[in-house]
Amino acid sequence: MATTAAAVWGRAEQQDFRARVRGCLLGGAVGDALGAGVEGLTLDEIRDAHGPDGLGEPAPAFGRRGAVTAATQMGLFTVDGLIRAQVRRDTGAWHPPTDVHRAHLRWAATQRDWGPDERRKDNGWLAREEWLYARRNPPRACLTGLGDEILGTLDRPKNPEAADSGALVRSAPFGLLVGWEPQLVCQLAVECAAQTHGARAAGLAAGAFAVVVHGLARGGSVEAAVDRALGQLAARPGHEPVTEALDRALGAVREGVPDPERVAALGATEDRAEGQLAAAVYCALVGEDVRHGLRLAVNHDGPSAVTGALTGALLGALHGETALPPAWLAELEGRATVLELADDFSMEMTQGAALHGPTDSSPGWLARYPRG
Repeated sequence: MATTAAAVWGRAEQQDFRARVRGCLLGGAVGDALGAGVEGLTLDEIRDAHGPDGLGEPAPAFGRRGAVTAATQMGLFTVDGLIRAQVRRDTGAWHPPTDVHRAHLRWAATQRDWGPDERRKDNGWLAREEWLYARRNPPRACLTGLGDEILGTLDRPKNPEAADSGALVRSAPFGLLVGWEPQLVCQLAVECAAQTHGARAAGLAAGAFAVVVHGLARGGSVEAAVDRALGQLAARPGHEPVTEALDRALGAVREGVPDPERVAALGATEDRAEGQLAAAVYCALVGEDVRHGLRLAVNHDGPSAVTGALTGALLGALHGETALPPAWLAELEGRATVLELADDFSMEMTQGAALHGPTDSSPGWLARYPRG
Protein backbone atom coordinates (compact mmCIF):
# COMPACT_ATOMS: atom_id res chain seq x y z
CA MET A 1 0.00 0.00 0.00
CA ALA A 2 1.52 3.31 -1.05
CA THR A 3 0.85 6.86 -0.01
CA THR A 4 1.25 10.11 -1.80
CA ALA A 5 4.53 11.95 -1.75
CA ALA A 6 5.31 13.51 1.61
CA ALA A 7 3.91 16.99 1.99
CA VAL A 8 6.10 19.93 2.89
CA TRP A 9 4.72 21.16 6.22
CA GLY A 10 5.02 24.82 7.11
CA ARG A 11 4.49 25.94 10.68
CA ALA A 12 0.95 27.21 10.08
CA GLU A 13 0.00 23.96 8.36
CA GLN A 14 1.41 21.92 11.23
CA GLN A 15 -0.52 23.96 13.79
CA ASP A 16 -3.78 23.65 11.85
CA PHE A 17 -3.30 19.91 11.45
CA ARG A 18 -2.55 19.43 15.14
CA ALA A 19 -5.67 21.39 16.09
CA ARG A 20 -7.81 19.16 13.88
CA VAL A 21 -6.22 15.95 15.17
CA ARG A 22 -6.75 17.10 18.75
CA GLY A 23 -10.28 18.17 17.88
CA CYS A 24 -11.12 14.85 16.27
CA LEU A 25 -9.82 12.66 19.09
CA LEU A 26 -11.01 14.87 21.95
CA GLY A 27 -14.33 15.55 20.21
CA GLY A 28 -14.96 11.85 19.77
CA ALA A 29 -14.19 11.23 23.42
CA VAL A 30 -16.40 14.12 24.61
CA GLY A 31 -19.31 12.90 22.48
CA ASP A 32 -18.76 9.36 23.72
CA ALA A 33 -18.80 10.50 27.34
CA LEU A 34 -21.91 12.64 26.83
CA GLY A 35 -23.80 9.75 25.27
CA ALA A 36 -22.60 7.31 27.92
CA GLY A 37 -24.62 9.25 30.49
CA VAL A 38 -27.89 8.21 28.82
CA GLU A 39 -26.85 4.90 27.25
CA GLY A 40 -29.62 2.33 27.46
CA LEU A 41 -32.39 4.89 28.10
CA THR A 42 -35.29 5.64 25.81
CA LEU A 43 -35.92 9.22 24.74
CA ASP A 44 -38.90 9.38 27.10
CA GLU A 45 -36.72 8.17 29.97
CA ILE A 46 -34.04 10.73 29.06
CA ARG A 47 -36.64 13.51 29.12
CA ASP A 48 -38.06 12.29 32.42
CA ALA A 49 -34.56 12.41 33.93
CA HIS A 50 -33.24 15.60 32.34
CA GLY A 51 -36.24 17.70 31.30
CA PRO A 52 -38.27 18.15 28.09
CA ASP A 53 -35.21 19.12 26.04
CA GLY A 54 -33.38 15.95 27.05
CA LEU A 55 -29.76 15.70 28.16
CA GLY A 56 -27.99 19.04 27.87
CA GLU A 57 -24.89 18.56 30.02
CA PRO A 58 -22.74 15.53 30.89
CA ALA A 59 -24.34 13.06 33.29
CA PRO A 60 -22.59 10.39 35.37
CA ALA A 61 -21.71 7.06 33.76
CA PHE A 62 -19.56 4.28 35.20
CA GLY A 63 -19.52 6.14 38.50
CA ARG A 64 -18.35 9.56 37.28
CA ARG A 65 -19.01 12.36 34.84
CA GLY A 66 -16.89 12.37 31.72
CA ALA A 67 -16.29 8.60 31.60
CA VAL A 68 -15.73 7.18 28.11
CA THR A 69 -16.66 3.82 26.61
CA ALA A 70 -14.82 1.22 24.54
CA ALA A 71 -15.35 3.45 21.49
CA THR A 72 -12.75 5.92 22.74
CA GLN A 73 -10.46 3.18 24.05
CA MET A 74 -10.33 1.42 20.69
CA GLY A 75 -9.93 4.66 18.76
CA LEU A 76 -6.82 5.48 20.77
CA PHE A 77 -5.31 2.11 19.91
CA THR A 78 -6.10 2.75 16.23
CA VAL A 79 -3.93 5.87 16.48
CA ASP A 80 -1.19 3.88 18.21
CA GLY A 81 -1.23 1.35 15.37
CA LEU A 82 -1.02 4.03 12.69
CA ILE A 83 1.98 5.67 14.36
CA ARG A 84 3.74 2.31 14.59
CA ALA A 85 3.05 1.61 10.93
CA GLN A 86 4.94 4.77 10.04
CA VAL A 87 7.77 3.94 12.43
CA ARG A 88 8.12 0.39 11.08
CA ARG A 89 8.27 1.64 7.51
CA ASP A 90 12.00 2.30 7.95
CA THR A 91 12.56 -1.44 8.31
CA GLY A 92 11.00 -2.17 4.92
CA ALA A 93 7.90 -3.65 6.56
CA TRP A 94 4.87 -1.69 5.36
CA HIS A 95 1.47 -3.21 6.04
CA PRO A 96 -0.66 -0.83 8.13
CA PRO A 97 -3.55 -3.31 8.61
CA THR A 98 -1.15 -5.58 10.48
CA ASP A 99 0.05 -2.77 12.76
CA VAL A 100 -3.52 -1.67 13.48
CA HIS A 101 -4.49 -5.28 14.19
CA ARG A 102 -1.60 -5.65 16.63
CA ALA A 103 -2.68 -2.42 18.33
CA HIS A 104 -6.24 -3.69 18.70
CA LEU A 105 -4.90 -6.94 20.15
CA ARG A 106 -3.24 -4.77 22.81
CA TRP A 107 -6.64 -3.17 23.42
CA ALA A 108 -8.19 -6.65 23.72
CA ALA A 109 -5.62 -7.43 26.43
CA THR A 110 -6.88 -4.43 28.43
CA GLN A 111 -10.32 -6.04 28.49
CA ARG A 112 -9.12 -9.26 30.15
CA ASP A 113 -6.05 -8.22 32.20
CA TRP A 114 -6.17 -6.45 35.56
CA GLY A 115 -3.55 -3.96 34.43
CA PRO A 116 -0.47 -3.53 32.22
CA ASP A 117 1.59 -6.69 31.76
CA GLU A 118 5.20 -5.53 32.03
CA ARG A 119 6.38 -8.79 30.44
CA ARG A 120 5.00 -7.68 27.08
CA LYS A 121 7.79 -6.04 25.11
CA ASP A 122 5.51 -4.42 22.53
CA ASN A 123 3.29 -2.46 24.91
CA GLY A 124 4.79 0.96 24.26
CA TRP A 125 3.41 3.72 26.43
CA LEU A 126 -0.30 3.60 25.61
CA ALA A 127 -0.88 0.05 26.80
CA ARG A 128 0.69 1.03 30.14
CA GLU A 129 -2.06 3.59 30.83
CA GLU A 130 -3.95 1.95 33.69
CA TRP A 131 -7.23 3.82 33.14
CA LEU A 132 -7.62 2.02 29.80
CA TYR A 133 -8.01 -1.32 31.59
CA ALA A 134 -11.59 -0.53 32.58
CA ARG A 135 -14.17 -2.58 30.67
CA ARG A 136 -16.68 -0.15 29.17
CA ASN A 137 -19.33 -1.98 27.17
CA PRO A 138 -17.05 -3.36 24.44
CA PRO A 139 -18.94 -4.64 21.38
CA ARG A 140 -19.14 -8.40 21.41
CA ALA A 141 -17.83 -8.67 17.84
CA CYS A 142 -14.71 -6.74 18.82
CA LEU A 143 -13.97 -9.12 21.68
CA THR A 144 -14.56 -12.26 19.61
CA GLY A 145 -12.81 -10.92 16.52
CA LEU A 146 -9.75 -10.12 18.59
CA GLY A 147 -10.01 -13.28 20.69
CA ASP A 148 -7.10 -14.85 18.80
CA GLU A 149 -4.20 -13.49 16.78
CA ILE A 150 -5.56 -14.45 13.36
CA LEU A 151 -5.89 -11.42 11.09
CA GLY A 152 -9.33 -11.02 9.56
CA THR A 153 -9.20 -9.98 5.90
CA LEU A 154 -11.68 -8.94 3.23
CA ASP A 155 -11.57 -12.47 1.81
CA ARG A 156 -11.89 -14.09 5.23
CA PRO A 157 -13.39 -11.54 7.64
CA LYS A 158 -14.03 -12.19 11.29
CA ASN A 159 -17.69 -12.34 12.35
CA PRO A 160 -19.18 -12.38 8.82
CA GLU A 161 -22.63 -11.34 10.05
CA ALA A 162 -21.54 -8.54 12.42
CA ALA A 163 -23.21 -5.35 11.17
CA ASP A 164 -23.07 -3.14 14.27
CA SER A 165 -21.00 0.00 14.75
CA GLY A 166 -18.09 -1.55 16.63
CA ALA A 167 -15.63 -1.11 13.75
CA LEU A 168 -17.10 2.22 12.69
CA VAL A 169 -16.48 4.00 16.00
CA ARG A 170 -12.74 3.24 15.99
CA SER A 171 -12.20 4.41 12.40
CA ALA A 172 -11.94 8.22 12.65
CA PRO A 173 -8.11 8.13 12.96
CA PHE A 174 -7.76 6.68 9.45
CA GLY A 175 -9.18 9.96 8.16
CA LEU A 176 -6.37 11.88 9.84
CA LEU A 177 -3.89 10.45 7.33
CA VAL A 178 -4.18 13.65 5.33
CA GLY A 179 -1.14 12.85 3.18
CA TRP A 180 -2.94 9.80 1.78
CA GLU A 181 -5.38 9.85 -1.10
CA PRO A 182 -9.04 9.25 -0.14
CA GLN A 183 -9.27 5.87 -1.86
CA LEU A 184 -6.36 4.57 0.23
CA VAL A 185 -7.89 5.93 3.44
CA CYS A 186 -11.16 4.20 2.55
CA GLN A 187 -9.43 0.93 1.70
CA LEU A 188 -7.43 0.86 4.93
CA ALA A 189 -10.53 1.50 7.06
CA VAL A 190 -12.48 -1.20 5.23
CA GLU A 191 -9.65 -3.73 5.60
CA CYS A 192 -9.26 -3.02 9.30
CA ALA A 193 -13.02 -3.27 9.89
CA ALA A 194 -12.90 -6.85 8.57
CA GLN A 195 -10.71 -7.75 11.53
CA THR A 196 -13.84 -7.81 13.70
CA HIS A 197 -16.88 -7.03 11.51
CA GLY A 198 -17.54 -9.02 8.35
CA ALA A 199 -20.84 -7.54 7.18
CA ARG A 200 -20.15 -5.55 4.04
CA ALA A 201 -22.13 -2.51 5.16
CA ALA A 202 -20.21 -2.35 8.46
CA GLY A 203 -16.88 -2.18 6.62
CA LEU A 204 -18.05 0.28 3.98
CA ALA A 205 -19.57 2.53 6.64
CA ALA A 206 -16.17 2.59 8.38
CA GLY A 207 -14.51 3.46 5.08
CA ALA A 208 -17.01 6.22 4.32
CA PHE A 209 -16.64 7.68 7.82
CA ALA A 210 -12.85 7.77 7.46
CA VAL A 211 -13.16 9.58 4.12
CA VAL A 212 -15.51 12.18 5.64
CA VAL A 213 -13.04 12.79 8.48
CA HIS A 214 -10.25 12.99 5.89
CA GLY A 215 -12.06 15.74 3.99
CA LEU A 216 -12.67 17.72 7.19
CA ALA A 217 -9.07 17.30 8.37
CA ARG A 218 -7.95 18.72 5.03
CA GLY A 219 -10.08 21.81 5.66
CA GLY A 220 -13.14 20.95 3.57
CA SER A 221 -16.84 21.28 4.40
CA VAL A 222 -19.03 18.46 5.67
CA GLU A 223 -21.03 18.48 2.42
CA ALA A 224 -17.92 18.19 0.25
CA ALA A 225 -16.48 15.46 2.47
CA VAL A 226 -19.70 13.43 2.27
CA ASP A 227 -19.76 13.82 -1.52
CA ARG A 228 -16.19 12.51 -1.64
CA ALA A 229 -17.21 9.54 0.50
CA LEU A 230 -20.15 8.78 -1.79
CA GLY A 231 -17.76 8.82 -4.72
CA GLN A 232 -15.50 6.31 -2.99
CA LEU A 233 -18.43 4.03 -2.22
CA ALA A 234 -19.91 4.01 -5.70
CA ALA A 235 -17.51 1.48 -7.20
CA ARG A 236 -17.61 -0.93 -4.28
CA PRO A 237 -19.95 -3.95 -4.34
CA GLY A 238 -22.69 -3.84 -1.73
CA HIS A 239 -22.43 -0.11 -1.17
CA GLU A 240 -26.16 0.57 -1.51
CA PRO A 241 -27.18 0.50 2.19
CA VAL A 242 -24.42 2.94 3.14
CA THR A 243 -24.96 5.17 0.10
CA GLU A 244 -28.69 5.32 0.75
CA ALA A 245 -28.13 6.14 4.42
CA LEU A 246 -25.81 9.04 3.55
CA ASP A 247 -28.24 10.30 0.91
CA ARG A 248 -31.01 10.29 3.52
CA ALA A 249 -28.78 12.30 5.87
CA LEU A 250 -28.13 14.91 3.19
CA GLY A 251 -31.82 15.09 2.32
CA ALA A 252 -32.93 15.43 5.94
CA VAL A 253 -31.06 18.75 6.23
CA ARG A 254 -33.72 20.33 4.03
CA GLU A 255 -36.71 18.83 5.82
CA GLY A 256 -37.08 21.28 8.69
CA VAL A 257 -35.82 22.13 12.15
CA PRO A 258 -33.50 19.44 13.55
CA ASP A 259 -35.07 17.33 16.30
CA PRO A 260 -34.66 13.88 17.88
CA GLU A 261 -37.29 12.39 15.60
CA ARG A 262 -35.23 13.22 12.49
CA VAL A 263 -32.12 11.73 14.06
CA ALA A 264 -34.05 8.59 14.97
CA ALA A 265 -35.51 8.29 11.47
CA LEU A 266 -31.98 8.16 10.03
CA GLY A 267 -31.18 5.04 12.03
CA ALA A 268 -29.81 6.29 15.35
CA THR A 269 -32.09 4.06 17.40
CA GLU A 270 -30.55 0.84 16.08
CA ASP A 271 -26.94 -0.26 16.37
CA ARG A 272 -26.29 -0.74 12.66
CA ALA A 273 -23.23 0.94 11.22
CA GLU A 274 -24.86 2.69 8.26
CA GLY A 275 -27.66 4.19 10.38
CA GLN A 276 -25.26 5.47 13.02
CA LEU A 277 -23.08 6.99 10.30
CA ALA A 278 -26.05 8.76 8.73
CA ALA A 279 -27.26 10.13 12.07
CA ALA A 280 -23.79 11.46 12.92
CA VAL A 281 -23.34 13.10 9.52
CA TYR A 282 -26.74 14.76 9.90
CA CYS A 283 -25.90 16.09 13.37
CA ALA A 284 -22.59 17.45 12.09
CA LEU A 285 -24.35 19.13 9.15
CA VAL A 286 -27.10 20.83 11.16
CA GLY A 287 -25.32 21.48 14.47
CA GLU A 288 -25.15 25.21 15.18
CA ASP A 289 -21.99 24.52 17.17
CA VAL A 290 -20.31 21.51 18.78
CA ARG A 291 -22.51 21.59 21.87
CA HIS A 292 -25.74 21.73 19.85
CA GLY A 293 -24.61 18.99 17.46
CA LEU A 294 -23.65 16.66 20.31
CA ARG A 295 -26.87 17.24 22.22
CA LEU A 296 -28.81 16.40 19.10
CA ALA A 297 -26.69 13.26 18.61
CA VAL A 298 -27.28 11.65 22.01
CA ASN A 299 -30.97 12.28 22.71
CA HIS A 300 -32.64 9.21 21.22
CA ASP A 301 -33.59 5.62 22.05
CA GLY A 302 -30.47 3.98 20.61
CA PRO A 303 -26.74 3.68 21.44
CA SER A 304 -26.19 7.31 22.36
CA ALA A 305 -22.48 6.92 23.08
CA VAL A 306 -21.88 5.69 19.51
CA THR A 307 -23.76 8.54 17.84
CA GLY A 308 -22.11 11.03 20.17
CA ALA A 309 -18.60 9.68 19.52
CA LEU A 310 -19.04 9.75 15.74
CA THR A 311 -20.54 13.24 15.73
CA GLY A 312 -17.88 14.57 18.08
CA ALA A 313 -15.08 13.25 15.89
CA LEU A 314 -16.59 14.93 12.82
CA LEU A 315 -17.18 18.28 14.52
CA GLY A 316 -13.77 18.22 16.19
CA ALA A 317 -12.01 17.56 12.89
CA LEU A 318 -14.06 20.32 11.28
CA HIS A 319 -13.51 23.04 13.91
CA GLY A 320 -10.41 22.04 15.91
CA GLU A 321 -10.13 21.48 19.64
CA THR A 322 -10.75 25.07 20.72
CA ALA A 323 -14.38 24.73 19.56
CA LEU A 324 -15.08 21.95 22.07
CA PRO A 325 -17.02 22.88 25.25
CA PRO A 326 -14.31 23.61 27.84
CA ALA A 327 -16.42 22.54 30.83
CA TRP A 328 -17.00 19.16 29.19
CA LEU A 329 -13.31 18.79 28.41
CA ALA A 330 -12.39 19.64 32.01
CA GLU A 331 -14.16 16.51 33.26
CA LEU A 332 -13.16 14.18 30.42
CA GLU A 333 -11.65 10.90 31.54
CA GLY A 334 -8.17 10.35 30.12
CA ARG A 335 -7.91 13.83 28.60
CA ALA A 336 -4.15 13.98 29.17
CA THR A 337 -3.69 10.63 27.40
CA VAL A 338 -5.83 11.68 24.43
CA LEU A 339 -3.89 14.93 24.06
CA GLU A 340 -0.53 13.21 24.35
CA LEU A 341 -1.44 10.65 21.72
CA ALA A 342 -2.91 13.30 19.41
CA ASP A 343 0.28 15.33 19.60
CA ASP A 344 2.44 12.26 19.02
CA PHE A 345 0.38 11.41 15.94
CA SER A 346 0.69 14.97 14.63
CA MET A 347 4.43 14.97 15.26
CA GLU A 348 4.92 11.61 13.54
CA MET A 349 2.93 12.63 10.48
CA THR A 350 4.58 16.02 10.06
CA GLN A 351 8.09 15.47 11.44
CA GLY A 352 8.60 11.72 11.42
CA ALA A 353 11.81 11.97 9.43
CA ALA A 354 13.40 13.85 12.33
CA LEU A 355 12.36 11.12 14.79
CA HIS A 356 13.44 7.94 13.03
CA GLY A 357 15.10 6.66 9.89
CA PRO A 358 16.84 3.59 8.49
CA THR A 359 20.16 4.50 10.15
CA ASP A 360 19.43 6.85 13.06
CA SER A 361 16.38 7.03 15.34
CA SER A 362 15.34 8.65 18.61
CA PRO A 363 15.53 5.93 21.28
CA GLY A 364 12.82 7.69 23.25
CA TRP A 365 10.44 7.55 20.31
CA LEU A 366 11.13 3.88 19.66
CA ALA A 367 10.48 3.14 23.33
CA ARG A 368 7.07 4.78 22.98
CA TYR A 369 6.29 3.06 19.67
CA PRO A 370 8.34 -0.17 19.43
CA ARG A 371 8.99 -1.62 16.01
CA GLY A 372 8.78 -5.22 17.18
